[in-house]
Amino acid sequence: MFNFNPATWFVNLPPEVATFLLSMIPITELRASIPIGIEVYGLAVWKVWVIAIIGDIVPAFFILLLMPYAHKLAIKYQLFGKFLTNELENAERKFSGKYEKYGSIALIIFVGIPLPFTGSWTASLASFVFNIPLKKSFPLILLGVCMAATIVMLITLFASNFLGWIL
Repeated sequence: MFNFNPATWFVNLPPEVATFLLSMIPITELRASIPIGIEVYGLAVWKVWVIAIIGDIVPAFFILLLMPYAHKLAIKYQLFGKFLTNELENAERKFSGKYEKYGSIALIIFVGIPLPFTGSWTASLASFVFNIPLKKSFPLILLGVCMAATIVMLITLFASNFLGWIL
């Protein structure tokens, strides 16, 4: 059976590698890797922050880079027929006005607020769907990841100190 405790998924690897890999997984991303890296593996806060950001942004870069090619292949071989093309065009049409209105800050905030399904994976897919180019979306997603990492790190440190004070 699959173990649902992410802290034990990479137990045989060095803590830095385990933290990096946890950051790459869309289920955990840095929302789990930072607390696990600090509290379970005992790594330095600055080191966990850097490793988690790099681990979180690597898959986003490849998603942004490879999705246009995957889309072209899907259309070329009619894997999803006109349905995929129509859905992407509809999403882009609906989003284009909102993106122009709210600008780049919306993508940063979407990634930067550490809630479920608002990480770099989802933002990368959304950037593709809404036709935001790699050169524009990658730096925005990176800023959002840095913001989320800082928030999660502060929450982790505050919770740890608060619980240590109470107990």
